Amino acid sequence: MTEGSPRRLLRITGEGARAFLQGLVSNELHRLEAPDGERIVYTALLTPQGKYLADFFVIADGEDLLLDVAAELAEDLQRRLTMYRLRKPLTIKADPLQVRRGTGPAPAGAQADPRHPALGWRLYGTEGGDDGTDWDALRVAHCIPESGIELIPNESFLLECGFDRLNGVDFRKGCYVGQEVTARMRHKTELRKGLVTVEVDGTAPVGTEITADGKSVGTLYTQSGGQGIAYLRFDRAIRATAPMEAGTARVRWTPSDTAATETGAAGG
Repeated sequence: MTEGSPRRLLRITGEGARAFLQGLVSNELHRLEAPDGERIVYTALLTPQGKYLADFFVIADGEDLLLDVAAELAEDLQRRLTMYRLRKPLTIKADPLQVRRGTGPAPAGAQADPRHPALGWRLYGTEGGDDGTDWDALRVAHCIPESGIELIPNESFLLECGFDRLNGVDFRKGCYVGQEVTARMRHKTELRKGLVTVEVDGTAPVGTEITADGKSVGTLYTQSGGQGIAYLRFDRAIRATAPMEAGTARVRWTPSDTAATETGAAGG
């Protein structure tokens, strides 16, 4: 599902809503309580093994929390949160509000997208849609993964997908589901695999395997303007003596690329 596709909103209502979600997700939600703090936080829900299940935005709406999530993930996210709720006096249900977004002048009440300044603003109200921004071009240029494309439930790991760079994980907060695995990956000397922006000659279907020297090097995902987001095994990509190929397209990447450094390929 692309960045311009429909989103769904879930509303969590009841005493202790923030404390409940705080103990589950990858980012710090207490900042939503500060008078001068953020009003929107980007975060994710993980499996106990640290694998991605869903990414979403959390918005403070009075005492309630709104969760802005990709439509295809909304039902499963609601089910999982309801499971974690146990006997807590909380209501988790779909909300009729819609998401409008864009990169032009922000309308009154809009919130800046916390992942990257280039992604503009998000507004929650009675109207949805966007201003015609080429979201794929922006995502590729800044190596920003999307739900259901580069972010694959039960497979992806947050740090390999750059969540530290996208303000989607807080290493100072307390425990949450999958925190131990995420923290352990953080303290490695370097990531061995991850998402990077690559140069692409030609095109290939999203999800095409990248090969070099007869070996699998990774997978090519969203493409735009001669670039693409790829999930690479960095050691194989660096040592490749033959051009990397994804179907009929050729793929080029070097460890000095900005996106690679930011995702940790250079030891960050």
